[in-house]
Amino acid sequence: MYPDSMRVNKFVAQSCNLSRRAADQAIKAGRITINGVKALPGQIVTTQDELKLDGVVLSPLELCTIMLHKPIGYIVSRNGQGKPTIYDLLPEQHQHLQPVGRLDKDSSGLLLLTNDGRLAQKLTHPSFNKIKCYAVSLNKPLQSADQLKLKYGVQLSDGISHLQLAGSGKKWQVSLVEGRNRQIRRTFEQVGYQVNDLHRTTFGPYELGKLAVGKWQTIKKTDII
Repeated sequence: MYPDSMRVNKFVAQSCNLSRRAADQAIKAGRITINGVKALPGQIVTTQDELKLDGVVLSPLELCTIMLHKPIGYIVSRNGQGKPTIYDLLPEQHQHLQPVGRLDKDSSGLLLLTNDGRLAQKLTHPSFNKIKCYAVSLNKPLQSADQLKLKYGVQLSDGISHLQLAGSGKKWQVSLVEGRNRQIRRTFEQVGYQVNDLHRTTFGPYELGKLAVGKWQTIKKTDII
């Protein structure tokens, strides 16, 4: 279910599959009413209110969360500029879902998509400490001294990066709570290694398991955190 209350532009955007900007424009144009009265920008609505767009009653879009096994070479964006995107793998009814975090084009594995803002917040905000795990293959064996550097922190342009590591040689399982842009690749590069393969296996409580490459599955409501 949706939260008991939310801003009117969010309700309209979710109900009509619009951007927040388009929803705001509809509100300013007087096209949205709440219980028969024109809506005001920023107004709070509840599940007990009746909202209409051009006289047509709006119903909340049903919450949906899916897990996608992202293949290498696919961009996590709607506009791939000629390159394949994850939305090429999804049916029409899931085209409105938003990715939770990112995987770069050269990485693969578990990607969550949802229209549940509360879930996305719980998974991505640092205060919730949701761990993400990756299977990483390096271009050369990782030396013990460099492993210690990664454990205690490596300085990047956007701050210190800490990686939790398990493995040996070229094959490692990397765990982290953060999710900065290409963080794992940049961290290894900083100590002289190249990541040849990066594959996400878990995100918080969700595991990729045996889901085939390029396929998706719905996460049951009972499994939503």
